[in-house]
Amino acid sequence: MIARYWSGAVPAAKGDDYLRYLEKTGIPELKATPGNRGVYVLRRNDGNLTTFVFVSLWDSLDAIRAFAGEDVEKARYYPEDREFLVEMSPRVLHYEVAAAPERK
Repeated sequence: MIARYWSGAVPAAKGDDYLRYLEKTGIPELKATPGNRGVYVLRRNDGNLTTFVFVSLWDSLDAIRAFAGEDVEKARYYPEDREFLVEMSPRVLHYEVAAAPERK
């Protein structure tokens, strides 16, 4: 299993709106992509910024390509992301999942 990691920050005043935006765009599209095993969205308020960490779990790099395109390390953004994010990192990271909770 592969974990795809992205993080970004928004002004704290836009944190709730950005989470709702993610729930309408990236999260459902990820979950609908074959080979996706789920997504975790982590949130941390830090003064004037709210940082989001987005970790999605995948069966393979081929499954990630179905969502992200041929260059799996290129960050995928939606047009409205520019209205929220203070910076748009061009890359994401991938990790081999070495241990995970068992599914019941």
